[in-house]
Amino acid sequence: MTVFLCSKYDTAITPELAELAAIPDVFDDERDRDKKTRRAPSTVPRGHYVIDPEPWGPPYVMQHDQDDPKPAQSRGPLVCREEGFVISAGSRQTVLLHPDDAAGLQPLPNWENSNGCCGPTGDEGLNRACPCGAPVATLAADCFGPCELHLDPVRTYALSQ
Repeated sequence: MTVFLCSKYDTAITPELAELAAIPDVFDDERDRDKKTRRAPSTVPRGHYVIDPEPWGPPYVMQHDQDDPKPAQSRGPLVCREEGFVISAGSRQTVLLHPDDAAGLQPLPNWENSNGCCGPTGDEGLNRACPCGAPVATLAADCFGPCELHLDPVRTYALSQ
């Protein structure tokens, strides 16, 4: 079992979690979305985590093939900026978990990096802070993408029991 802590003050931000062998598939069936929030079910079940080897979040770089763009992140939507379609060149090895397994995290002041129509898109950078105030995670929970929380691999660390 593993607990994840904030690197700034060693504050626990999750309960004990068990590691999954692989990242679960994202199910994007409109019938599975919550009727009130329009959020998809979380990618990762409660009580578990998985390490995402793919880049997540900013910075973004231009995609080479603008005629056949790929999603900006491994499980996210296409992201188009003024210059065209972009792809993440952000952190690898983020810790992916169910948002409710880090219930003490709070939005950044003024909801910084939390734009979206029904929730934060997750493509603007860190948008959740530890109770100590340090930005540590990115919540993606808008109505058109997956619902998941990414802990930053530099701003958090694992303590295995």
